[in-house]
Amino acid sequence: MTRHLATSLAALALALPALAQQAPDQPEETTARATAETATAQEFMVAAAHPLAAQAGYDVLAAGGSAADAAVAVQMMLGLVEPQSSGLGGGAFLVHWDASARELTTLDGRETAPMAATPDYWLDETGETMGYWDAVTGGRSVGVPGTLALLDRLHHLHGRTPWADLLAPAIKTAEAGFEVSPRLAASIEGAADRDLALFPETAAYFFDADGNPRAEGETLTNPAYARTLRLIAAEGIAPFYEGAIAGDIVAAVRTPTNPGILTMQDLAEYEVIERDPVCVLYRAHEVCGMGPPSSGALTVGQMLGMLDSFDLDGMAEADIWHHYIEAARLAYADRGLYMADSDFVDMPTEGLVASDYLADRAGLISPDMAMEEAEPGTPDWQETRLSPDLTPDRAGTSHFVIVDRHGDMVSMTTTIETGFGSRVMTNGFLLNNELTDFSFAPEGEDGPVANRVEGGKRPRSSMAPTIVLTDGRPSILIGSPGGSRIINYVAASLVRMIDLDQSPAEAISAGHVVSRGGTVDLEEETEAPALAEPLEALGHETGIRNLNSGLHVIEIAPDGTLTGAADPRREGVALGD
Repeated sequence: MTRHLATSLAALALALPALAQQAPDQPEETTARATAETATAQEFMVAAAHPLAAQAGYDVLAAGGSAADAAVAVQMMLGLVEPQSSGLGGGAFLVHWDASARELTTLDGRETAPMAATPDYWLDETGETMGYWDAVTGGRSVGVPGTLALLDRLHHLHGRTPWADLLAPAIKTAEAGFEVSPRLAASIEGAADRDLALFPETAAYFFDADGNPRAEGETLTNPAYARTLRLIAAEGIAPFYEGAIAGDIVAAVRTPTNPGILTMQDLAEYEVIERDPVCVLYRAHEVCGMGPPSSGALTVGQMLGMLDSFDLDGMAEADIWHHYIEAARLAYADRGLYMADSDFVDMPTEGLVASDYLADRAGLISPDMAMEEAEPGTPDWQETRLSPDLTPDRAGTSHFVIVDRHGDMVSMTTTIETGFGSRVMTNGFLLNNELTDFSFAPEGEDGPVANRVEGGKRPRSSMAPTIVLTDGRPSILIGSPGGSRIINYVAASLVRMIDLDQSPAEAISAGHVVSRGGTVDLEEETEAPALAEPLEALGHETGIRNLNSGLHVIEIAPDGTLTGAADPRREGVALGD
């Protein structure tokens, strides 16, 4: 299949220029870095991207609630205080550890395309791919939200606390008001010229009567969100997927600006899917996460599986990152060609992480120089002609991790895709623009793109909620926002913790080194740019840029001690007892 790659890339390069229409691959920049503080606990812990969300989870855990219970409370609060990143209008992936059953499961709450969607969904009337922002703004980019259905399923499976009690903290805060954080204020200001004020309900919430963005320190209330949560607390998720809220979502999606085709039937037929985790052995650890339609666990697993062939701990720093970069280039090449929603596309999921395949791929890595071009491999598979997807996924996302006193654990990544999603707001929450995570070009020279739009299909994601098992028990919970860089943020942090024996706070505070197949990104204002010269001597092209992750991690020691940390690039905290 690799012999067709050059023509496929050339064809897609011609088809996708509109996607470069100033489309960001992170929705916000790091405006300030704090010091990542370490939290330790013996019984339970939560780490989340906003102090109020972490506190909501902490209170549930302190009262004896489960990790599943705390996840509901955390997400409901995040949707209020960090609305640009996640909420009821989006989707999520979750990895859960059941201590009593000693079982790891994953829940797929990814958004789906409307059933009437076809592969030419993102082509304009001339047959050209739409520009990125032309596609984002308005109802056409909105997929069926899955986050609420995921939380409902999780609570039914593992909840201990009454559902209504878990929504109460967010309801109270929405009615009483919360202080606009520096990050939220900066995000609103940054999106002001990207159609954030285009729709009346959105404009009224994020801007004052004079049209000014909500300011840092301002008290913001959201009575519409409180009413939504009160209805869901009383009646469950039915109003959202079949009742009054569903009707409002469909009406909002039919906005005059770039209207969508979502229907009440699309919402009513949405299902959360329980899937087997994807696990890869790295050193003495099983690194487990979300399989297709996420490319997260597969690509993280491929990178680590290749690096397993090398003794990184014995190398100089530049050599460590050279091997890491090369493994990432090979993994991202496979990701672009093969990975999509496996319910719609025949893809070599097992073959991509087979130990012999990864060992062969590792053999392509030279210790002395960068490879000229990283091409997709040929894993064990009934081959189908495919073309690579060059569409980058965006980064309006959050992540949290939870351990309860019973030993149950959650690692959950949650998103509305681009910061502020589609810009369409209803009932106090923003709707996603997740359909722009599909390939805009449905076909290339070698046939269909695996990640093309199809009715009912889930777009490929890079979200990588991860639980690492050591001797059959969880030892690390981790994940991050960051679009297609999520994979690097998670993989590099695991290398730092497992190979370099860094603490959670040290690992997630370290300067990012990101490789997605092209220029190697080195995080500005950190120690990472010092790697530029030795990496360039090995043949790598490097660039120094702002890189805004949102890593949250909990490490579980053999004696049960919990050590947690929140990414210093955002506003999160880790709390526990």
